[in-house]
Amino acid sequence: MTTFPGAPKLLKGAIIAIALPNPIPQVIPFQYNPTTLNRTLQAKAVEGSDKSGEALRLEGAPVENIKLDIEFDATDQLEVGDPMTVKNGLYPQLSALEMLLYPSSSLVIANQVLMEFGTIQIAPPQAPMTMLVWGKNRILPVRITDFSVTEEAHDINLNPIRAKVSLGLRVLSYNDFTITNPGYHQFLSHQIVKETLANLGSVNNLDTVLGNNVNLL
Repeated sequence: MTTFPGAPKLLKGAIIAIALPNPIPQVIPFQYNPTTLNRTLQAKAVEGSDKSGEALRLEGAPVENIKLDIEFDATDQLEVGDPMTVKNGLYPQLSALEMLLYPSSSLVIANQVLMEFGTIQIAPPQAPMTMLVWGKNRILPVRITDFSVTEEAHDINLNPIRAKVSLGLRVLSYNDFTITNPGYHQFLSHQIVKETLANLGSVNNLDTVLGNNVNLL
């Protein structure tokens, strides 16, 4: 299939996982970008902000939740005889996403050994830092809160060859990290980008909406 020479390059959305302190990221690109992305924001107001003089106070960034559906299809890879796809279908791609919800098996085993030796307090394994990449203006630290997969077709070995994954993500802000965590600075950078775009998307002249000689304050 040919592409018009002047057509812009389509950026791919992705989920990126970084298991600190290892800086090498695991990149899980979307085969097809979701057609819709649903976002909800809930203001993080100060408790008791209904009191006089407190209504406009905020504790930090709003709580943002994202829902999206990711589609996978192995048809093209099977047509060209891609060895991994022929052997495993879409199972590797689905597993890469699912493993973001699992603690590392090596840590599970290590913690079990510590328990057998009588260690009283064992910290739960830490998940990798996960980020949603949705264009250059939105690179967000997130936590997967909901995950459901519908396997719509399978090969003769019952490997999935067409599937849809529905993800629920909670955006993690500087409220959720210590200042030394890279996620703190990643979200702060995202907010600064958003503030810059907000200035481009608004006007400072009331005359454009209310006419001349109107003062609000």
